[in-house]
Amino acid sequence: MTAVLDRGREGEHTAYTIERATDPDVLRGMLPDRAYAAYAIAQLEPARFSSSEWYVATGSDDRRAIVVHSASGLGRALFTEGDAGAVDAVLSLHPGARFSFGSLRPEHRKAVERYFVIMRQGTMMRMSVTRESFTPAAGEAVRLRGPDIADVNRLYSTEGGPTAYTPAHLDEGVYCGVRQDGQLVSIAGTHVVSAAEGVAVVGNVFTHPRYRSLGYSTTATSATTRELLGRCPLVVLTVEAANEPAVKVYRRLGYDSVCTLHESPLIRKEPVGLISLARRAIASWRGRSEGKEIVLR
Repeated sequence: MTAVLDRGREGEHTAYTIERATDPDVLRGMLPDRAYAAYAIAQLEPARFSSSEWYVATGSDDRRAIVVHSASGLGRALFTEGDAGAVDAVLSLHPGARFSFGSLRPEHRKAVERYFVIMRQGTMMRMSVTRESFTPAAGEAVRLRGPDIADVNRLYSTEGGPTAYTPAHLDEGVYCGVRQDGQLVSIAGTHVVSAAEGVAVVGNVFTHPRYRSLGYSTTATSATTRELLGRCPLVVLTVEAANEPAVKVYRRLGYDSVCTLHESPLIRKEPVGLISLARRAIASWRGRSEGKEIVLR
């Protein structure tokens, strides 16, 4: 347990108690905005929960935040929710991995930037769809499985970017694609699927440059969404807020905007982690008489 003191606007301190949370039922109740928190909620599944670290900060003025460091799917991820000062308090001691992918509210950006370089600057839009709102698109897409991995990696690397997809990503997630003349030309997939938690996150939508503006990404996204809604009552995705054509496509499929956020690769500014380690050591010494760690800020 960690108590962090944060100086407020009037020079007074707010004490934050930070603890490593280990009860999924308690955490589930602390994430009422399921559309924004969908990726984090999926980490509550037992198989994923053991690979994640959940920290809860509670201030003496009842301000609260949750910070999640997870390691599943395509890599490490950071999720933040709650009061920005409380988020800052957690990250000062537990910044997480050197490289990760962050999902954070706009009001958390300043706190996160104290500890990370945020690689993507634009604002994103979170959109969600339910079984009731979904409107499928026309066109034929096929479900992609492990044996299709060579085609999938070939398509994703079309513009020179690295790919790290494995057959397990296709079999454990949901990926649908459009083929033309035997070639995979468009694909839509998932960042995470949790039937147990009832949420899924659509992502990795990509179309070969020669086949764009033909509606193939709409067909692939529609097929992926349909498959996911058969398992999960809530499906979400993230799109650049300024990408009006994409937003219109998703709206036609029944997706609706629910919030703005930042999603970006993150690089921790302090690579070795010695500063946060020293902070934790000092905090433990300061709070030794109370059995807590105390940080004065």
